[in-house]
Amino acid sequence: MNIPTLTRAALFAACLLAPGLALSQGETPTRAVEEIDTVTIIGHRTDVADVPGSAHVIDSQELEVFSQSDILRVLRTVPGVYVQEEEGFGLRPNIGIRGSGLDRSARIALLEDGILIAPAPYSAPSAYYFPTQRRMTALEVLKGPSAIVIGPRTTGGAINMISTPIPEQTGGKIDVRLGEYGSNDALLNFGQRGERFSWLLETVQSESDGFKAISGPVGGNTGFELQDYVAKFQFDSDPANSVYQSLRFKAGYTDQLSNATYLGLTDTDFAIDPLLRYAASAGDNIASDHEQYQLSYVIDPGNSWRGEITAYRNDFARNWYKLRSVNGASIGNVLADPNAYAQELAYIKGDTSPDDALLKRANNRTYFSQGVQASLEFDFGFGDTEVALTTGVRIHDDEEDRFQHQDSYRMDNGVLTLTTAGAPGSTTNRVSTADVRSLFVDTEIRSGAWILTPGMRVEDIDMQRLDFATDDPARGNGPTRVRENSTSVVIPGMGALYRFNDEWRLLAGLHRGFNPPSPGSTAEEESSINFEAGMRFDDGVLSLESIFFRNDYDNLVGTVTDSTGGGGDVGDQFDGGEAIVSGLELSAGYNWRIGSFDVPASLEYTWTREAEFRNAFDSNFDPWGEVEVGDELPYIPEHQFSASAGLLAERWSVNVAASYIGKMRSKAGQGAFVSTESVDDHIVWDMVANWQFTENLSSYMKVDNLLDETYIAARRPAGVRPGLPRTAYLGLTYRL
Repeated sequence: MNIPTLTRAALFAACLLAPGLALSQGETPTRAVEEIDTVTIIGHRTDVADVPGSAHVIDSQELEVFSQSDILRVLRTVPGVYVQEEEGFGLRPNIGIRGSGLDRSARIALLEDGILIAPAPYSAPSAYYFPTQRRMTALEVLKGPSAIVIGPRTTGGAINMISTPIPEQTGGKIDVRLGEYGSNDALLNFGQRGERFSWLLETVQSESDGFKAISGPVGGNTGFELQDYVAKFQFDSDPANSVYQSLRFKAGYTDQLSNATYLGLTDTDFAIDPLLRYAASAGDNIASDHEQYQLSYVIDPGNSWRGEITAYRNDFARNWYKLRSVNGASIGNVLADPNAYAQELAYIKGDTSPDDALLKRANNRTYFSQGVQASLEFDFGFGDTEVALTTGVRIHDDEEDRFQHQDSYRMDNGVLTLTTAGAPGSTTNRVSTADVRSLFVDTEIRSGAWILTPGMRVEDIDMQRLDFATDDPARGNGPTRVRENSTSVVIPGMGALYRFNDEWRLLAGLHRGFNPPSPGSTAEEESSINFEAGMRFDDGVLSLESIFFRNDYDNLVGTVTDSTGGGGDVGDQFDGGEAIVSGLELSAGYNWRIGSFDVPASLEYTWTREAEFRNAFDSNFDPWGEVEVGDELPYIPEHQFSASAGLLAERWSVNVAASYIGKMRSKAGQGAFVSTESVDDHIVWDMVANWQFTENLSSYMKVDNLLDETYIAARRPAGVRPGLPRTAYLGLTYRL
C-alpha cells in the first residue's frame, strides 16, 4: 500500500479510537430513538412492497456483499437503470433511468441523504462530482409517480444515496484492502449514540495507479487519489419531554485528483492494446474539491404530525485539463475518422508536430448550490380510511462559473512541450444561475385493499446566463450579453396499488415527466407522459416483480457537453421532438436452505421494447445528427440483465454476480448496426469470498471482471474506451 494513504488512514483511525475508548469506560445508557440521522424517501426495505410505483432499495446487507466502490456496479442490479462506464472506477458515472439519457447523470435527480447533490442541480446538473460509494449504507431508486416528491427531473426518476448513520451503540468499522494496479482503499468510521448528544466521524482514503499505460517516453499515472471526510453531530431533546426535537449537523469534504482524459482509441488500436493511452493524453487530469453542509431541525410530538426543515450548502470546484483539438480538429472528429485525419492522429500518437498544433483546455469551473427545504407530515383518517399527507417546499439557488483558458503544445517525439500559454478566462468567461421555488403535496390513502397516492409538484424557475468578454478576466466591464429564461410547471402524478393478500399486489401509475431547460437556452422544456403497470409477489422466500413502463415524450431535449462528443457549443440545447421509450422490468429473488448452507439468488432484467424518435429533423447535436422517424436512441440496449448467487456457511461465504449489457447504438439510427457507431454486447462476472475469523474480524477477496472480459465500454466522447480489466483485491474488516 502507498505509505501516504496508509498514514492518513492510521492517523484518522487513532483520532476515532481515542475518544471511543474513553467513552466506553463510562458510557451513558441510550434510549430507544425511532428517529435516524439520515433522510430516507422510501424508508426501510420492507416498505417497498406497498409503494404504488416502481421503487428499489439496495440496503446495507446487499452493499456489504460485494463491497463495491463503483456505483455503476451497484446500480446494475436495478432494473430500468442504464449505466455507461467511462474511466473504469465509477468516479464520474453516467446513469439514466427508463431512457432518460445518461450523460453525466444530468437527467435524473441525484441526492445524498435527501438533499440534491449535483454541482448545480438546476443550472448545471452534470455529475462531475458524485458521492463516494464506499461510505454509503443504502441506495433508493425511485421511478414512476414516486419521483415527483423529489423534482425537478421527473422524466426518469431519482437516486437517493444514504450515508453511514450514527450507530445505535458506540462503535465503528475499519475496512482496508489492497488491489492490483496499485489500488488500495481504506474506510474508517466511529461514532456514539448518546442520550442527548450523538456523533460520527468517517473517512475514505482511496487511490490507484490506473490500468492504462500512456505511450511515449513520459508515460504517467492513469489512476486517481481520493480523500473523503464526513462528520455528523446530533442533539436530541430530553427523553422525558413529550415532544421529541432534534438538531442535526453534517459536514463533508472530498478532494480528488484523477488522471483522466477524454481521448480514447481507434478501433484498430483498441484491438491491438485496449489498455493503451496515446502520448498526447499525458498530463490530462481533473482536480476537484467538494464541501457540503447540512443543518436540520426535526420535531415530532408523537401524535399525528411531524416536521423537518433543512438548510444546506454545497460548494464544488474542478479543473479538468485535457486535450481538446489537434490542428483545429476536435479529438472527437479525429478519432471518428482516423483516415481523414491521419496527420492529426500521428501527432496524438507522438509524431513531432509544429508549434501550437495540440490544444489543451483548462476546463476550470466553480459551483455552488444552497437552499432550504421543509416538509410536514400529517396522519389522519375517517372510518376505515387512513390518510398520510406530506407537503413540502424548497427554496433553492445555484450557480456555475466557467473561467476557462487554453494552452497550445508541440509534440516532440512523444513529449509534449508548451508553446503558448493562455490567459485565465480567455476561452470561456460566463456565469449561469438558477433561482427556484418549488412545493409538493403527496398523499397516501389506505382504504381496505387499496393504496392510492395522488400528488403534485410545482416548480417555478428563473434562470440567467451572463457572458463576459474573454479579455476581461476581472469582469470589470460587465457582461457582454445577458440571457434570461423562466419556466413554471405543474407536475401531477397518481399511483395505485391493490393488495390481493399478503403476497400479491397489483400497481399502476401515471405522472408527468419534466426536465428544465438550461440557463439562456432557447429550447423548450422537456416534457413527457409516463405510465407504468405491474405486479409484485413476496412470500418471504420467493420474490417477483414485473413492471411495464412507457415514457411518451412531447419534446426530448439534447444538451451539448464535452462528454457527449461535441457538436455545437457546450451548453447548447436541441429540441428532439416526439420520442417513445417503453419496456419491461423484471426482478426475482429466492433463498434456498440446503443443509447448513443458505443459497440466495437473484435476477434483474430490463427489456427495452422500443426507444426511438417519432419525428424527423436535422440537428447539430452529435449523438443525434440527422434523425429519421424510427431512429433508435443512443446508449439504450434492448436487453440487459444482472444475476447473482451465493453460498453462505456459518463462517464463510462465496458470491458471484454476472451483468450483461446488450448491443446498443452510440449514435441515433436504425436498421443494421454500424460497427463504428455501436457498442457490442458483453457480460462481466464479479466474485467475492469472505471468511469470518471472530465476531468482529473478517477478511475477503474480491475480483472484479473475474474472466478478464475485454469490452468496449463507450465510444464517446472521443474514441473507444475499455471497461475495467480483471482486478483482484484482498481486504480486512474489523468492527469496533
